[in-house]
Amino acid sequence: MALLDATVVNVATPTMRTGLHASGSALQLIVSGYTISYAALLITGARLGARHGFRSVFLTGLALFTLASAGCGLAPDAGALIGARVVQGLGAGLMVPQIYSLIQLAFEGRARARALSLYAAVIAVAVVVGQVAGGLLVSADLCGTGWRPVFLLNVPVGLALLAAAVRLLPPALPRPSGGPDLPGLVTLTAALLLLVVPLVLGHEQHWPRWTAVCLIAAAPVLGVFVLVERAVARRGGAPLVPGRVLRSPHLVYGAAALFFCTAGYAGFLFSLSQHLQSGLGESPIRAGLAFVPLALGVATGSLTWQKLPARWQLPLIAAACTLAAAGYLGIGLALRTGGAGGCALPLLQLVWGLGLGYTTSPLLTLALSRIVPADAADASGVLTTVPQIAQVVGVAAYGSVFLARADHPGRPAAAASAQALYATALPVTAGALLGALALLPLLCRRGAAAEGGE
Repeated sequence: MALLDATVVNVATPTMRTGLHASGSALQLIVSGYTISYAALLITGARLGARHGFRSVFLTGLALFTLASAGCGLAPDAGALIGARVVQGLGAGLMVPQIYSLIQLAFEGRARARALSLYAAVIAVAVVVGQVAGGLLVSADLCGTGWRPVFLLNVPVGLALLAAAVRLLPPALPRPSGGPDLPGLVTLTAALLLLVVPLVLGHEQHWPRWTAVCLIAAAPVLGVFVLVERAVARRGGAPLVPGRVLRSPHLVYGAAALFFCTAGYAGFLFSLSQHLQSGLGESPIRAGLAFVPLALGVATGSLTWQKLPARWQLPLIAAACTLAAAGYLGIGLALRTGGAGGCALPLLQLVWGLGLGYTTSPLLTLALSRIVPADAADASGVLTTVPQIAQVVGVAAYGSVFLARADHPGRPAAAASAQALYATALPVTAGALLGALALLPLLCRRGAAAEGGE
């Protein structure tokens, strides 16, 4: 539900503009206000779960998300909708990090891997479902409500989840985590906002100077955060992101590979969706349904990778990154001439989806495999933040490549869009291959350990 709300709004923006008489800037904030507040709170949300109890913080976040969804659906004007979207993102930022932590603490061994696989399948499929659901709900125009069911649907779902969570989630006691790391919270939030805000708003505003200033400033502010965390640790406090978590090679290299995979997925999904609707003239519903083979591939990969022997799973991830790269490049080539791709498009989407399914779920398990339960919350915060930032970076970077080339006044829209998609497929393919290369140190370590054992 939280991930779906990051994409479901995109399809509804034309009717929002008409119904609310919203400006272009207001529409940007309606779409991005959720993403910005969601991304900024993820690591802090994980720490709050460790301090006050994962179940309690999950319920608080879910209740806030559900209440804010009602506020979004009933918003009388664009300003109220923007405010409700920001609160909705805060609720998601409290809710989502607790899922990793609860899985880490409630499951062990193969049961944990199975739970992570199911969760990873939900993550990947939710983005596609968001586009389909948005098109269906807006086109249905239930009782003349236009775009409002996009948000109001969350209310009965959220209430049902609250009732189920109270009954089913383990009533764990709060885990002691020391005092709140306020300096770390302030500097990390500032660094994330400096990175996310210009990436989310930059393209629509034609990359004004402030976006470059913010992006440049993000790196030194992140450096300040590292220094602050070291100082907190030296004083015996509880840093927001403990150094021992970031010293786990499996977490570091797994998160790096996850970043490249998620950025490519989000950026190419955005570009292909734009091409289907703007270039080929497909309706939002038809464009959304076109991604069904992708969703099937993701679900298949996510739910079957565990059946392979454990020694094959790390090489499988690297091979799956390459498979996803082949899917990206194949789709770019199949649609390059401006056609609909015929039977090749669903087959290549299936290849793309299998590559993602055999990548995302094993990466989550790999990244958390050496994390002790005491560090589950901190690892969860990192692993929920990385894909969220990757989605923003992927849409901003790869989406900008597509949009810049698709806007070609000297060519027909379909031809310009097709060439733009092919131009986007090339860097996305390279990014997927970088995901495979990010795992090379772990493959080398495993090879060295195997030789040492012999």
